[in-house]
Amino acid sequence: MKVRQKLRQAIDSLYAGGQATAEAYTPLVLECVRVNDVGQAKRLQSHMDLHCFTPNDTFLHNRLLHTYARLGKISDARNLFDKMPQRDIISWNTILSVYAKSGSVENLRALFYKMPFRDSVSYNTVIAGLAGSGFSSQALEVFLRMNREGFEPTEYTHVSLLNACSRLLDLRKGKQIHGRICVGVLGRNVFVWNALTDMYAKCGEIDKARWLFDRTDNKNVVSWNSLIAGYLKNGQPKKCIDLFQEMQLGGFKPDDVTVSNVLGAYFQSGLVDEAIEVFNLIKNKDKVSWTTMIVGYVQNGKEEDALNLFAKMLAEGVKPDSFTISSVISSCAKLAYLCNGQVVHGKAILLGVDNDLLVSSALVDMYCKCGITKEAWIVFDMMPSRNVVSWNVMIRGYAQNGQDLEALVLYEKLLQQKLKPDSITFVAVLSACNHAGLIEEGRIYFDSISKRYALVPTLDHYACMINLLGRSGCMTEAIDLVNNMPHEPNSLIWSTLLSVCAIKGDIENGEMAAKRLFELEPLNAGPYIMLSNMYATCGRWEDVASVRSLMKSKNVKKFAAYSWIEIDNEVHKFVAEDATHPQTEIIYEELGRLIKKLQEAGFMPDTKLVLHNVEEEEKFASICYHSEKLALAYGLIKNPHATTPIRIMKNIRVCGDCHMFMKLVSKVIGRPIILRDSNRFHHFVGGSCSCKDYW
Repeated sequence: MKVRQKLRQAIDSLYAGGQATAEAYTPLVLECVRVNDVGQAKRLQSHMDLHCFTPNDTFLHNRLLHTYARLGKISDARNLFDKMPQRDIISWNTILSVYAKSGSVENLRALFYKMPFRDSVSYNTVIAGLAGSGFSSQALEVFLRMNREGFEPTEYTHVSLLNACSRLLDLRKGKQIHGRICVGVLGRNVFVWNALTDMYAKCGEIDKARWLFDRTDNKNVVSWNSLIAGYLKNGQPKKCIDLFQEMQLGGFKPDDVTVSNVLGAYFQSGLVDEAIEVFNLIKNKDKVSWTTMIVGYVQNGKEEDALNLFAKMLAEGVKPDSFTISSVISSCAKLAYLCNGQVVHGKAILLGVDNDLLVSSALVDMYCKCGITKEAWIVFDMMPSRNVVSWNVMIRGYAQNGQDLEALVLYEKLLQQKLKPDSITFVAVLSACNHAGLIEEGRIYFDSISKRYALVPTLDHYACMINLLGRSGCMTEAIDLVNNMPHEPNSLIWSTLLSVCAIKGDIENGEMAAKRLFELEPLNAGPYIMLSNMYATCGRWEDVASVRSLMKSKNVKKFAAYSWIEIDNEVHKFVAEDATHPQTEIIYEELGRLIKKLQEAGFMPDTKLVLHNVEEEEKFASICYHSEKLALAYGLIKNPHATTPIRIMKNIRVCGDCHMFMKLVSKVIGRPIILRDSNRFHHFVGGSCSCKDYW
């Protein structure tokens, strides 16, 4: 503080003394620069502009220019540079570095080609600036020019060039640069060695990267991170974890980049508990580590844990970015937690990331998966820019919610935007045709995949067509499609065929599909249960017993069917004939009241759908207390007079009796019901369903 006071006194004395020479100003400006008093330096500079300058002023200007560059004051640096009567190579290189560090690529390139003279620093600055801003190809072009003009590259040149090759995954050019390094004097430079290791790892030659790493004289955290990230990217999470442990045994302290990659390795390996242990060891958790954990939870089906962790992240005062927000929104979408999703949407608006392409696409998906396509369309319509992914989400959302024609209209609009549909687009379009029973349109869209857009139809596309053909009564054509596929049919194809056979009562083809699934997925209970149900429907109880005996011998476990409903930001789960809820008694009373009301209107539960050889009374009790019916009763208890829809989620396909039950309840109580099962959304309104009884 005393230094600045003395400096200001000296400046005041200079001003008071009247006109002074440039030599009097120079030491004061330099002192202002030294103590980072940029404001005073600028004022002195303005005074100096009124006087004549000596040749030494270029040195003074360069010092001030360097200070502006260091502090990121781009406009001040540019203004000073424009006013300089004389510029040397230092002046030009300094302003180049300003543009390079700020990412002003166009200004960087324009200034570079405008320079009256250049040196190796000029080239290094431009190459680093271009490579750092993602213009890797242009960085390599500038290097070729540097080479032609005879300038010798430095370690910084090679590091920038290798980083450019890493981004482009250009192994060939990377090897050429490696060859140049080997014949020069920089072959053992630690920064160059790290960049080489990173380049080989990112370009897929992980063994070469390991060879370089093992021969590094001075290993540092950057070296370890490059190889750890390389193993992760090349699908070798175990080696990534082993190297992390080796790093710790060697006495190296992991940084945030290390932890982020290792957490990713644990989650790829399904080692969630180990990932949690590593995460808990981090003392100062940053945005990257929090986001990595949240994404890991989402990828491993732990969406509720992801939401809880996000709440802790906010409580710790860590500011999320668009990637964090989009991951959390995806969790809300998978769980169909509308209230939580709306809260996160509000948070995105406050953070100013709601218009980010990743976030807005996730919001569209979330609202669609919560059954609110109107809100999804509002977000979609307001997006400042859209890519094929955004369009796919909205098209698929319409198809899932029974708005099949809207989905197909939106597909035509996508084509009008001159965007090329991808494989996911056609899955959504064919799904819309499937649910709407548009067999001819489905054939046309399926043929266009290869003939019009030169794409290879995937197994997902074939599954959609098999479903469409089978359900439309063209079973022979569906079987021919399975037999003549260019791919080997997988479990998706056989599951689709089995599902169609179950709906159509085609025992012969159903048995064939089920046996294929027994071979491909011997521990998956689904095919056994579906085939058993087909036998039960026909009264073939001996065959039912045979399938159940086979399940027992193979130790195949049935998965639990359950439904859930969100009330006042709290989720309530139910299983069939559930008696664990604290309000079980009144839930059953409400459900009994509903059943009685429907019976008075002529509805009788379809006990034929109870596929067990038991008494009629037991069948009646079994089918009346399915999990979605219990969830509905609880929703009516908690919100008896509301006009908003009751939203219920179920983890498997809704049965025919529950589907009819929901339709009639929506008519009797005059209130919409939205049920999301494993197949699609069912919007029950006034006694009808959006799926048109086709699910």
